[in-house]
Amino acid sequence: MEENKFKFPTEIVELPSKGLVYPANHILRSGKVEMKYMTAKEEDILSNQSYIQKGVVLDKLLESLTMNKFNIKDLVSGDKNAILIASRVLGYGKDYSFEYQGKSYSVDLSQLDNKPFDESLISSNGTVIYTLPKSENKIEFRFLTDKDEEKIKEEIQSYTKLNIEVLPEVTTRLKHQIVSVNGKTDKAEIKDFIDNYLLAEDSRSLRKYIKSISPDVNMETKVMIDGVEEGIEIPINLSFFWPDL
Repeated sequence: MEENKFKFPTEIVELPSKGLVYPANHILRSGKVEMKYMTAKEEDILSNQSYIQKGVVLDKLLESLTMNKFNIKDLVSGDKNAILIASRVLGYGKDYSFEYQGKSYSVDLSQLDNKPFDESLISSNGTVIYTLPKSENKIEFRFLTDKDEEKIKEEIQSYTKLNIEVLPEVTTRLKHQIVSVNGKTDKAEIKDFIDNYLLAEDSRSLRKYIKSISPDVNMETKVMIDGVEEGIEIPINLSFFWPDL
């Protein structure tokens, strides 16, 4: 049988997290994802109206492009950003034009780097320990995945049906993220601590710290606005994959 002559090269994408935030036996623990170049098949996925309406089109795209199969929703957000950017480069090239405040700008996506990630902070379980500055309680937390984000969104939406005036967005998120308080892992105790004993100053400090060390791609680019150079975040949306439209 003649060997298939239509083979495509693949590229290895280095994850910002280096794989350290995933369970020891998870395929993402390698810190690398092999991806194939985009074809007309993936363009069919991007134009699928059902996927677009359900909000799953980008997940379906990544499922098709990644060679080492895993649940896309297992990715932490920063790693997913890295794969999305690689998908765009492999599909339509490195040059990306976008609009911001009514003006067009262009960026070279191949020049985007992963943010510095201090792997010494990460435990063997993929978690991080942080001592709250005010109360000095020791908090152990993990980085949230796409799957976690969906659960958080569903929980918050369920509160809206109860006509609650103040939605518990901050505390709901922390209940998914914190895995122990002073070494105690009981979920009921963690919930009680977050609801009744977590000081506002400590909560803000913790959330700021999580954001500062989270693995991600540096999505900031410099643009001139009214003669002043400003840093803005490069937008990623469906048009990210349709450069000619």
